Amino acid sequence: MPIKVLITKLGLDTHDRGAKVVAHRLREAGMEVVLLDTFQTPQGIVDVAVQEDVDVIGVSCLSGEHLRLTPRLMACIEVEGLGDRLVVYGGIFPKEDIPRLKEMGVDNVFMGTLTGDIAEYIEGNVGSKRSKQIA
Repeated sequence: MPIKVLITKLGLDTHDRGAKVVAHRLREAGMEVVLLDTFQTPQGIVDVAVQEDVDVIGVSCLSGEHLRLTPRLMACIEVEGLGDRLVVYGGIFPKEDIPRLKEMGVDNVFMGTLTGDIAEYIEGNVGSKRSKQIA
């Protein structure tokens, strides 16, 4: 069964070219990808993640709203019982915000990363959170 990844934009961010490029590359790597339109809310993202039973929630954020919206997204993820899913972010962030995003529960942040490296990270880490919760 292929890895299933949700790729989405968060908040009032319309710059979706990078998300589409990453989604295309992940499909090429054999993953099943659910790509959402722009203007997604934290609860809307999590509702789709539950409905589609995804392994990974990939968020693209270029709007500068990441520190305001990520806590809301992570709270929705926990409420819906998806804390064992890999959560990755891509976009452009101030470097000092990356540790803050990780403290909020984001597993990895990609900025200017080759798409093949993103696919490799997902393949290597997708089950790590689930296996830790089972152990």
